[in-house]
Amino acid sequence: MSDKLLGLLGLALRGSNLAIGEAPVEEACNTRRARLVLHAQDAAENSVSRAGRMAQRGGVELVGLPCTKEELGYALGRNSCAVLALTDGGLAAAVVSRLAQTQPELEPLAQRLAQGASRGGKATKTVGRRRTPRNS
Repeated sequence: MSDKLLGLLGLALRGSNLAIGEAPVEEACNTRRARLVLHAQDAAENSVSRAGRMAQRGGVELVGLPCTKEELGYALGRNSCAVLALTDGGLAAAVVSRLAQTQPELEPLAQRLAQGASRGGKATKTVGRRRTPRNS
């Protein structure tokens, strides 16, 4: 896998825009925060099909990465990683754009994600409650 692609995933991790593992990916998909679900090329068939169902529930795409679980895990500071989800539209578009350079069938997805990222994504951001100062 290219260093630039790993760099994008590292950037997503540092920015808290990455859900790593089946349970966090499921939570990101169920809450509609996921923008893209990814899996390692040697992920178990059960894991890939479960990730596909999660992605479908979240309304996002599932894309395979050209790396093993160990390579992906090493890049993310773990022993291994089979499934992950990007929660930032711009990073998801950048990752798919990188992948489309070697997998041309991903080009339409890259364009859709880039358009969605330029419009601010398809999901509405949740804004937390505003704190008001207490009167003493």
